[in-house]
Amino acid sequence: MTYDLMTYDLVVIGGGAAGVAGALSAAQRGLRVALIDSGARLGGQYFRHPAVPPHPATSGLDRFVRQTRALSERAELLLGHQVWSVSREPGGDLTVHCVTTPGDGSGERPVEVRGRRLLLATGAHDRPLPFPGWDLPGVLTAGGAQALLKGNGVVAGQRVVVAGTGPFLLPVAAGLAAAGARVLGVHEANGGLGLARHPVLALAKAGEAASYALSLARHRVPYRPRTAVLAAHGGDRLEAVTVARLDRDWNVLSTRRVACDTLATGYGFTPQTDLGVQLGCDTRRDADGSPVLAVDDRQRTGVPGVWAAGEPTGVGGWRLAELEGRLAGLAAADDAGLAAAGESAAREAGAALPEVLVRRRDRMRAFARALLEAYPVKDGWQGWLRDDTLVCRCEEVPLSRLREAQDLGATDARSIKLLARPGMGWCQGRICGYPVACLAGEEPAPPRRPVVQPITLAALAEDLSAEPPTGGPS
Repeated sequence: MTYDLMTYDLVVIGGGAAGVAGALSAAQRGLRVALIDSGARLGGQYFRHPAVPPHPATSGLDRFVRQTRALSERAELLLGHQVWSVSREPGGDLTVHCVTTPGDGSGERPVEVRGRRLLLATGAHDRPLPFPGWDLPGVLTAGGAQALLKGNGVVAGQRVVVAGTGPFLLPVAAGLAAAGARVLGVHEANGGLGLARHPVLALAKAGEAASYALSLARHRVPYRPRTAVLAAHGGDRLEAVTVARLDRDWNVLSTRRVACDTLATGYGFTPQTDLGVQLGCDTRRDADGSPVLAVDDRQRTGVPGVWAAGEPTGVGGWRLAELEGRLAGLAAADDAGLAAAGESAAREAGAALPEVLVRRRDRMRAFARALLEAYPVKDGWQGWLRDDTLVCRCEEVPLSRLREAQDLGATDARSIKLLARPGMGWCQGRICGYPVACLAGEEPAPPRRPVVQPITLAALAEDLSAEPPTGGPS
């Protein structure tokens, strides 16, 4: 087992917009920083890119690449390291437990990284909804289709339908169309004027929305509000989908069948709060009911020495994530400087953060909240399901088994899980947790996982049984 004996001033988990901005801000203030990410390259989900992007089309990618180059000269980058747990040592330091896979074929190897402070910038993942046929080959999340295109240059299919709710559908459809796919339509389950009640906020994004609209028009991609995909059909793979016209509550008014070979679907995002919850950080409900980490104006959680930025504190896009990361990095640097000076009283207040950044963050948070309110997930989707519709794909649990559990007395998502096994498979409820909670009539609970990511028993046993060496790094 390899231990990094250096205790960093700040350990950052997550290599997306928030993590890189936070790590760079802290490193520029003189802190010893380590950034940990499971990917082979920095970027997270939004800035996912090939090793040498020829013509970066992703908004902000040039800026992000410049930041990563500056960061690589000032901080330790631990890429290809999957974090599965964080613990606090008796002296107050935080130990990040990771696994990495060397190229020698020896399997997973545990690694520990110790820091005096921690910044959680773990991002979010797609939030799909179940429907008949969603387990067919050719059906994938909108984020999955975009990741294939950005990271590998792979177009998910030739005849593509994009469906779900939220503005994220637009860049996905535009990117696929520009890459050569025939996008048959963008089906938005909510209305097309979601931000009509917030004209001032909408104006700030008018240019970006117009660029997507022009791209879709150029490729003759129809945008159809108040429509959704109710079912996917096919044998060995996807062959067609059923598209429905919906009312305001997502009840079905009429249906038609559309032939296609690929469906990209998404109903927002689920913030990855696992590590924060594991450490005991407080959570709050976001505008869409999702549990997110609660932070103060300095991005501090309620746990001493732990900051959070980006999607774990509320989904709001890469610009907001970058701002929150910068503020968190500056706040951590202030904390380190005050700690070194022994000013315990001043440490609680901290130095004032740049007012221009704080105001910009607050405006972007208001816009993010308006988006969540404009594109809600309505309960009508539950009427799209059949008894044999799989709700949990890992454990192959259909809707009928959840209803049986409720008939036996299960009154909440946890008791349904114990009786019917949804959420007990490989993904540990990351995909089915939201729909199971909705079907149980409650809001999703914060995830409580002692092991946040899959780890082999051999690596786990080695990590738990070995003692850190007393000499130099082994």
